[in-house]
Amino acid sequence: MAWDETSVWLNGAANERLYQRLLDDAQDAPSRNSRRKKILKPGELPWEMSRQGLLKHLINENMNTRMETVDAYMQIIPPGSRSGRHRHLAEECIYVIEGKGYDIHQDCDVEVVDAFEWVPQEEKKRYEWEAGDVIYIPPNTIHQHFNLDPDRPARLIAATNRIFKQIGLNTLDQLDDAPEYDPRVVLTDEIIRDYVRGNRR
Repeated sequence: MAWDETSVWLNGAANERLYQRLLDDAQDAPSRNSRRKKILKPGELPWEMSRQGLLKHLINENMNTRMETVDAYMQIIPPGSRSGRHRHLAEECIYVIEGKGYDIHQDCDVEVVDAFEWVPQEEKKRYEWEAGDVIYIPPNTIHQHFNLDPDRPARLIAATNRIFKQIGLNTLDQLDDAPEYDPRVVLTDEIIRDYVRGNRR
């Protein structure tokens, strides 16, 4: 043969049906999706006492729904409390269902060498919000939510794009935990009501 690299690329006896797997996956998608949930009832939406705070998951890749690209949760911030403080690559959209408070945002400079490096800028910006507002979290922004009401909880719906994780850029860094975070807590209706009333810390 005329190609100089023939002695190299002809080596190897491994056989795999990788392209066929792609075809099979595409062909099976309608059947697979028909078994995924389009409607979830409140009792099917799991609670989590997370490092970010008290969450009720609405859409998550582990919940067997038809949604392929978005994760969303409702966050309850007890009276006078705050969320955790974190940073992630995906931008985030948050709708304030009820309550009033503020966010602290801190932009990061990004350097890409052998790995991503996030360098927080000095300036921290404060943004006030109340029920009906939409909060935009830009990519790579360190952020935290604060409930200003000492008597009532704040409720937020947060949505992020899952696609970054799917392409290998799952950069989620938790910098501070919510005050309520306790990995030993098993949430029940009664315990959740205590948090919402501000009776539990």
